[in-house]
Amino acid sequence: MNDMVQPAAPTAAQYKSAYKPIWCPGCGDYTVLASVTKALAQVGRPPHEVAVVSGIGCSSRIPAYTNCYGFHGVHGRSLAAATGLKVARPDLTVLVASGDGDGYSIGGNHFLHACRRNVDLTYIVMDNHVYGMTKGQASPTTEPDWDNKLSPGGTGVRSFHPLVIALASGANFVARAFSGDQNGTADIIAQGIRHPGFSFIEILSPCVTFRPEQREWKNLVHPAAVGHTDDAARAARRIMTDDGFNIGVLYAGDRKPYPAGSSPAARQVGELEAEFEL
Repeated sequence: MNDMVQPAAPTAAQYKSAYKPIWCPGCGDYTVLASVTKALAQVGRPPHEVAVVSGIGCSSRIPAYTNCYGFHGVHGRSLAAATGLKVARPDLTVLVASGDGDGYSIGGNHFLHACRRNVDLTYIVMDNHVYGMTKGQASPTTEPDWDNKLSPGGTGVRSFHPLVIALASGANFVARAFSGDQNGTADIIAQGIRHPGFSFIEILSPCVTFRPEQREWKNLVHPAAVGHTDDAARAARRIMTDDGFNIGVLYAGDRKPYPAGSSPAARQVGELEAEFEL
């Protein structure tokens, strides 16, 4: 009897498309892309069983650079599209790529309700505290005293705190990563994909073009002092008092995803098309 041949483990390269990324030199999104493909290789689902959805912005180029199914939506609406996709096709692994402008400003309301619904998808937000693609405006997470040509002296507006909002709104997995730690970020993304329910991962991804001072982030990030918890109250206290640079999984809950007891779609494409015939 011949020995059974074990299939080769997937590699990150299998999840990369032939398109060359076009971000500014030094952008953290390059390593986020590498972390996403490494995480998908860890999870091991073939590319045709993965969908990557995005909105508008530098971070939202991610779907084109993967070899998975992709959907490039309109500004702030990536979670709406991804939620519909996952509910209709629960057999797919669905990732959403966004940025602090796309995700927390025009997309802020979708963010709240995606956390609340707890559909089983993974939301990856590359946060650089600035609108990079539209030339350096203050974003929801920009520090209120950041002085720039468009907001001299700063906006004076309190920064949006996405991890607190995600936890309070019902996200089942809350984590923070740093783009400069490619392998660590890949591990966190893989954990988020595997964890049931809505997984939210904030990735600190420096924009060295408009925020060159963010090069210092590599010296400020540090592992969270304690491991993750499934106690939302304890996680809230940790997140509210952290310095914004704690890296790791901060909360992993056990709330059941919506919809409960879902199964893969059984209907054929032709049946669905027939319903729309005039």
